[in-house]
Amino acid sequence: MKKLLPIGFSMVIVLCVGFVVVQKKSEQPLAVKATTQELGLGEFKPKRSCARLPKFLKRMHITQPVMIDLSQKRFKGIALYHGQKLQKVLHPKMWEKYEHFSTYALDKEGNIFLAPSPFISIRANTFALQTNIYKLDSKTGKIERFMHLKDVHPSAQNPYGINALVYDCDDETLWVSAIDETSYDKQRGTIYHIDIKTKKILQKLEGLDALSLALVRSEKEKHLLVGGSRKSVLYAYQIVKNRAKNRAKTLLTLPNANEFIRKIKVKAKNTLELQTIPFMYSLITQTAKKDRKYYLTAWDEKLKSWVFK
Repeated sequence: MKKLLPIGFSMVIVLCVGFVVVQKKSEQPLAVKATTQELGLGEFKPKRSCARLPKFLKRMHITQPVMIDLSQKRFKGIALYHGQKLQKVLHPKMWEKYEHFSTYALDKEGNIFLAPSPFISIRANTFALQTNIYKLDSKTGKIERFMHLKDVHPSAQNPYGINALVYDCDDETLWVSAIDETSYDKQRGTIYHIDIKTKKILQKLEGLDALSLALVRSEKEKHLLVGGSRKSVLYAYQIVKNRAKNRAKTLLTLPNANEFIRKIKVKAKNTLELQTIPFMYSLITQTAKKDRKYYLTAWDEKLKSWVFK
């Protein structure tokens, strides 16, 4: 998946996902309510991220714009496009060591944390790779295993393990999801809250399969947003004193039950952009542009509902 790091990192790290198909900017909002219990997040808007580019790029005289590519179409692992019109690419062979990645999160030091992804077919090391969080070191440029989660056990029935993460600037932690334990009829996903410095698991949220994660702070509250992988639903955990409440609230349901939220982005004031993909816990390519759809959803205070734009 291609992700663009804007100049100055003025936008939240790309992990986007949304509620209404984006058509023309000039179109007016449709007065269509969500089909589930409608709940707001308070007043929120795009916020400058604390994330920074890896420090080794400066040593190599590579400046913004830089695009992080995890699409696996041309390069295995991770590649960095840069230069005028992003025509140059940085892709050392050593970045292919751990096969394929699905999402990433940059921290304030420029380290890139990576979630693994099974790709196309099952290989001898597929399941083992899905049990780790990986890190591209900001100083050295080397990718190494950052942390192994011993209770993650992907299988031939469900090859997905760790699959999404987001960096929390407030306390320098990672929120990480794993969906390996889910069966045909039950959600058994887990969201881990991990201290980066100590690699200690601070909290585990169980029972919800998360295909995507994002953090949103309003004027009064902070939430961990979750795009479901079993249901076409956007959830929210309220975070109080760096700890998520154990129960998620349902914000909205997508109009198409076969689409699932892969990226979540704060697009404008009280507005989210959601990117969706088809997802069935099977080894299909999730990077094809033709399978991506985009929705915008905004909270309407008068209607007390999320509405399409």
